[in-house]
Amino acid sequence: MATLSIVIVTHESRDAVGVTMAALAKQLREGDELIVVDNASSDGTAATVRELAPGAIVIENQANLGFAAACNRGAEASSNALLCLLNPDAMPRPGWRRAIERPLAEGRGWSAWQALVTADGGRTVNTRGGVVHFTGIAWAGGAGEPYSPDDGRRITDDEPGFVSGACLAIPRTAYADAGGLPEDFFLYHEDVDLSLRLRLAGATLGVEPTAQVDHDYEFAKGAHKWRYLERNRWATVLRTYPAALLVLLAPALLATELALVAVAAAGGWLPQKLGAWGETVAALPRLLRQRRAIQAERAVGAAEFARGLSAELGSPFLGPAARSQALGLVLRGYWALVLALLGDRR
Repeated sequence: MATLSIVIVTHESRDAVGVTMAALAKQLREGDELIVVDNASSDGTAATVRELAPGAIVIENQANLGFAAACNRGAEASSNALLCLLNPDAMPRPGWRRAIERPLAEGRGWSAWQALVTADGGRTVNTRGGVVHFTGIAWAGGAGEPYSPDDGRRITDDEPGFVSGACLAIPRTAYADAGGLPEDFFLYHEDVDLSLRLRLAGATLGVEPTAQVDHDYEFAKGAHKWRYLERNRWATVLRTYPAALLVLLAPALLATELALVAVAAAGGWLPQKLGAWGETVAALPRLLRQRRAIQAERAVGAAEFARGLSAELGSPFLGPAARSQALGLVLRGYWALVLALLGDRR
């Protein structure tokens, strides 16, 4: 059995992390590490962790470094074979500790995997595996669907588009080799970027549905979330998509931007969308340097990478676009043409 290092990033998380600590305390084994990286909380989060988990390693940052940087600091402080990134408001269900290790113990060959994440006290699914649209828009697969106990007993052969950072397990050496999470993102989309970089290196991703956590999740976090999501979506596309795929997707990416301007204006977050454009343009020299380094390590072709992307807009957060049969038909046709041009013979 492998020992486990759990990294939890907190920021003003006293109440949520208290519930998670109580659930974890019943499951951790001898040799497991609990590492809490606190991003300058003012509500006593760090003190609460020390009180409830005296054996935890607590790293207190003097400023809010963001989720990605804090995860990387926690990973650097870890020493066990298996690393698990766990949100402070993602409470492990009974049996989680044994189940999250199962893909490694059984030698499935996955490079990273996630738990089955529920919400609403276990009544609904939060994510059973992330989906990445070919435009880079990503969402939690199965979000909002009623949870069934069968979800906890079924292991699917379908590889997720990305594994969720709410509860992400990865061998510590694989995390280090991949370079960890992208610290420039600060917040949101980091798990998508890491997952796509792993897939570029030839890795396989998975979901362990018998490992369950219940996430106190709410999509709406204010207009600033859209700025981070859009900025980091573009950073991920520019960093990870092979050149041939980018060229073929250029018309779709342009059309998506025009459509999102209208969506943002109607939704009241147009300033955030425009801000995301400005930040992306300003970051282009850095993003292109990072792209060259990432693509230099690529081990799969553009067609194989593209197979992990989706043409379906199935997110409940995308409104009418997700429900439009006409749009869905156009997107599927376009994507089939892209795959054919890339040489995908399936």
